[in-house]
Amino acid sequence: MTRARRPAPDTLDRMATQGRRPARRTGGATPARRGKAGTAQKPAAKSRTKAQDKVVFDAPRSTPEEPRIFRLGAVPGATPGRWIDAWKQRMPHVRLELVAISAAGQRDALAELDAALIRLPLVDPTLHIIPLYDEVPVVVAGTDSHLLAVDELSTSDLVGEVVIVPDDDVLGLRELPGTVSPNFPALKTTADAIATAASGAGIVVVPMSLARLHHRKDADHRPLIDGPSSTVALVWPRDRTTDDVETFVGIVRGRTANSSR
Repeated sequence: MTRARRPAPDTLDRMATQGRRPARRTGGATPARRGKAGTAQKPAAKSRTKAQDKVVFDAPRSTPEEPRIFRLGAVPGATPGRWIDAWKQRMPHVRLELVAISAAGQRDALAELDAALIRLPLVDPTLHIIPLYDEVPVVVAGTDSHLLAVDELSTSDLVGEVVIVPDDDVLGLRELPGTVSPNFPALKTTADAIATAASGAGIVVVPMSLARLHHRKDADHRPLIDGPSSTVALVWPRDRTTDDVETFVGIVRGRTANSSR
């Protein structure tokens, strides 16, 4: 009986591997498919939906601010021009109304104002008071006065001079040593007093801003180096500190729009 011949070992190995799938790769990339020409093809990109292509976030609409007015009072001689310009740039939606007030009635005027530039002294615990600057006092005299021959004066230079003090005086200057009181009735306003001084009937001592405010061609002024000064301050009621007031205070103090309060 003829015994069957056993296949060679390498033939058995080929038969054992037939029909088996290759082991899966772990962590490896998927083999690239090849096209008809044998070139590698990239996996097809996933299609994007319209919602993925364009995402819109609906931001809440800001409520427009109510139109309003910021009322700022100012005594004669106060110069808020640069602060008003800064306000217009920073707060274009809030109109600033400049209201002229008198030094004598400055406290009462605050009832109708948001804030005011006033002259000290003013003592009131119900008010916020921020001193801003001191004004130099000057002597106003007619252009032909001998006092104008120098660049500056002292109180000793005024001995024997007639000093006119108007009713709206802001320096509290009732009497200077060695000076003479006028022999005519008191004048009501600084403008009247300067007009009288221009005629040569006397001199007037006022803050420099008032001398410039009531400037005349027939009068001039010189600094009074040891005379009383006048302090201009920003004030507002403590119980009416609004956002607009704080914005104006920041402007006066030189804060920028991005500065913290």
